Amino acid sequence: MRYMFLIYSQETPQGLLPEEAEGLIKGHQAVMDEATQKGVLRGWDPLKPTSTATTVRIDHGKAMTTDGPFAETKEQLAGYYIIECADLDEAIEWGKKIPTGCKGATGCIEIRPIHELTRRP
Repeated sequence: MRYMFLIYSQETPQGLLPEEAEGLIKGHQAVMDEATQKGVLRGWDPLKPTSTATTVRIDHGKAMTTDGPFAETKEQLAGYYIIECADLDEAIEWGKKIPTGCKGATGCIEIRPIHELTRRP
């Protein structure tokens, strides 16, 4: 089963210190290398900052757009992985390896199974 790992972390105006950014990049590269070596990595991408986001809402059939994410929170969706896992226990083990780029105990990895739909031509 494929699982999506949604990576939440704090965006800061000043960004990360160079050594923090380097450590974060190395941490993600280690996870991607291991998952690639095991043949289970199905996709991944970092996301641009929330300042580049646009939200579309439908109100009585009319689409309205606003700048920014849907909710104001301290933690923002920063990126994702898609990894093939045997079960939730294996997915949790992968989730423990993914760095969030947060100082202290902030940030999290949300793990969600992907609903496999039958594709029609």
